[in-house]
Amino acid sequence: MTDLVIRQDIDGIALLTLNRPDKLNALNVALFKELHAHAEDIACQPDEIGCVVIKGAGRCFSAGHDLGDIAAGEKLPRPNFQAKVIEVLTQLPQPVISAVHGHCYTGALELALAGDLIVASANAKFADTHGKWALQPVWGISQRLPRKIGNAKATEMMLTARTYTAAQALDMGLVVQVFNDDAFEAEVVAYCREMLENSWHSLRGYKALLSGTDGMSLTEGLAFEVYNGAGTGPDMAERVAGFSKKN
Repeated sequence: MTDLVIRQDIDGIALLTLNRPDKLNALNVALFKELHAHAEDIACQPDEIGCVVIKGAGRCFSAGHDLGDIAAGEKLPRPNFQAKVIEVLTQLPQPVISAVHGHCYTGALELALAGDLIVASANAKFADTHGKWALQPVWGISQRLPRKIGNAKATEMMLTARTYTAAQALDMGLVVQVFNDDAFEAEVVAYCREMLENSWHSLRGYKALLSGTDGMSLTEGLAFEVYNGAGTGPDMAERVAGFSKKN
């Protein structure tokens, strides 16, 4: 039986590949079960895995929620299962990068928003098409998208169901980098390696600070940073000594 999510570890990077290329990686319950299992494993490996990449096999990241699954009356292991899996991904201690090429529509965009950062290939296309199918979101887009790009642009995306290019997504702040189509995966891995040259302790600490202060006032956030920060990492002395030797 083919794995619906393939995990490959490269130099501390866990690559999670959505693997239904014949269905444009449409998101069904079985795929979410595998994604959940991988996320739970990775959460227990902070010293082995420094960051996580979610990407798609074949022609695109994902065309979105499997409409066939919906029509067949998808059987969930528990209520709101997919939304909870996305929440598990957002709560991983490691930074999560959503690497989008080709289509990233509706449910796929909700999954991509689980990433701390979204990077895209030049051919990526983004849309929220819930309105085209008389659906309402339940995987978090109404909350995460405005926080990512601002209320006005998020409202436009949701109410128009318009498709946006990678360049437009970069302009609105939905994505942070656009890479060449031909070398997309290699450039994503290089991007992650640049990140992982820094202390993994600091990476996890920054993520905890950013998520922990989301929605706080400036005063509350500053206090949180002072009293809830992770402090210095076990590799600080080695890093400082290495810098001193170079200079």
